[in-house]
Amino acid sequence: MSSLSERLTRGSASPSQVDHARRLVADWQLLADLAFADLTLWVPLASGAWWCVAQVRPLTAPTSQPEDLVGSEVAGPAAEPLVLAQREGRPITEGDPDWSGAFPRRREVIPVRHDGAVVAVLAKDTNLAATRSPSALELTYLDIAADLSLMVAAGTFPPRMLDDAEMSPRVGDGLVRLDASGAAVYASPNALSAYRRMGVTGDVVGSDLGEVTRTVAADQVAGEAVAASIGAAVAGRFPDPMDVENEAATMLVRALPLQAPGGEAGALVLVRDVTDVRRRDRALMTKDATIREIHHRVKNNLQTVAALLRLQARRMTEPAARAALEESVRRVASIAVVHETLAGSREDVVDVDDVLDQVLPMLGDVTAVGRPARFTRGGAFGELSAAVATPLVMAVTELLQNAALHAFPEGEPGTILLGAQRDGDDLVVRVHDDGRGLPEGFDPAASTGLGLQIVRTLVTSELHGTLEMGPPASGPGTEAVLTLPGAGRPRR
Repeated sequence: MSSLSERLTRGSASPSQVDHARRLVADWQLLADLAFADLTLWVPLASGAWWCVAQVRPLTAPTSQPEDLVGSEVAGPAAEPLVLAQREGRPITEGDPDWSGAFPRRREVIPVRHDGAVVAVLAKDTNLAATRSPSALELTYLDIAADLSLMVAAGTFPPRMLDDAEMSPRVGDGLVRLDASGAAVYASPNALSAYRRMGVTGDVVGSDLGEVTRTVAADQVAGEAVAASIGAAVAGRFPDPMDVENEAATMLVRALPLQAPGGEAGALVLVRDVTDVRRRDRALMTKDATIREIHHRVKNNLQTVAALLRLQARRMTEPAARAALEESVRRVASIAVVHETLAGSREDVVDVDDVLDQVLPMLGDVTAVGRPARFTRGGAFGELSAAVATPLVMAVTELLQNAALHAFPEGEPGTILLGAQRDGDDLVVRVHDDGRGLPEGFDPAASTGLGLQIVRTLVTSELHGTLEMGPPASGPGTEAVLTLPGAGRPRR
């Protein structure tokens, strides 16, 4: 299924019109819930037909459109209300209910205006089988929905800035209707409960909501800001959602203007009790900071160990002992790079490509004397969990180091290529050199070399993968292939 932007572009919409429609779709759950209706967005095609590009169902009522309409087209008599709404630029209500589907429904078609032009039409379908008593809550919802529909037709809704629709309060969380003076004329039961938890004991309805909200904020500056936010909505602007917090609770407040042409001016205030959510957020932030600090300290300790080993290596007169210590320095430094990456990340994932870009120069320094091997890298490892990245980086560096030490005769130049590719859900890593190849009768599984033993242990025990070594498919040299099941699956 193509994206909303691509579907709108097929309907010959300009970039600004596409952006306006995207903002409407991001915020139209509010309208669907207030109207107790399904919403579908339609754009005209060059053929004369109309194409459905988006759909949303209400959370406050049974749907009247159980089938998925996105991607469907209508033309002829079925499209006449859409054509009429576009041509006349006003909401169109069909006279008779539609009895052709599983539920009787009534449709209202609303033009979506942007910069003076109708860019799409919004179909609002109400399920007539869901009978309702005319309660104050329902009447208030429908009244606000009518105002917002007129604002959509006038081009004053949605707001210019795209809010975080996922965190925004919903209709069922709590709703307060304000008049032109900022006084509350209706508050839903959930809204009253949210204010009661904040410590409001008096009446909310009939009071200045901005002042009531300001008085319950523990921080005076924050209280003034949220009061100004509510006042801005009454004045016709779209302020950002804000938190109001005190010792008892935390409440998220979103205020929207209700400035329908010919209607009574006022504002809609949505509130949501987010006390538990904010407490979890703070706990997660504290945990995240602690984990990153641990990684930072582990990195520092590993660098200290590497420095001590390096000092010891310089004092060694036996070449074999010095070489062994230098290899240990390189292994410890590779692990330190992984922890350094984790210390700067907000998730327990590692950008392996970034780590290897730091490790390869280290290998070049170690092998520069007498072995001018050139390291190159192709493909992308991507982001992997720390549990996979650490042993993978160690295994790869061991294979690269092994190739640099043994693939080329003393003093001969050569190239070592590190490549990564995805084979389904598997990650396949190849280390290929153009050197002299493996000795005759060499068996990697039976090798007693420390480097290959480390690689075999990491690949089989830590990564649950396989290691194969042999001549490449073409040309001279040696190729080592690591296959890691499941590591190639994209992270979400």
